[in-house]
Amino acid sequence: MLKVGIDIPVPFVEHIGICMLEKSPGKVRLFLESKSELKNSWGSLHGGVIMTLLDVALASAGRSLDDKCKGAITVELKTNFISVANGTVLAEGRAQRAGKSLIFSEGEVSDRDGVILAKGTGTFKLIYS
Repeated sequence: MLKVGIDIPVPFVEHIGICMLEKSPGKVRLFLESKSELKNSWGSLHGGVIMTLLDVALASAGRSLDDKCKGAITVELKTNFISVANGTVLAEGRAQRAGKSLIFSEGEVSDRDGVILAKGTGTFKLIYS
């Protein structure tokens, strides 16, 4: 059984059920099982859920580069929706460029078969206090 949540407590992340699968320096993989309260009027996962999953994956990838980092604030997030999301979804975030206080990350959300459902990029300000 997967533990809901990520490596820092974020009540909303826990509420929607995001689980950490893997974390290494600069890379994070997350998992989310679809449930009825996360669906849109067409019965697929709501776009806001997909964007949240990408936001968490990209920010967590950036934070993974520095153990002293306590959190990340989203400065900019861009998402391209490619296909409808149903069932279990996986997200991968990769830190691409680290400055003194800003991190740029990219990643994607896919289904269990590896079909890409959305791609995203983001800039995050790292928090240390």
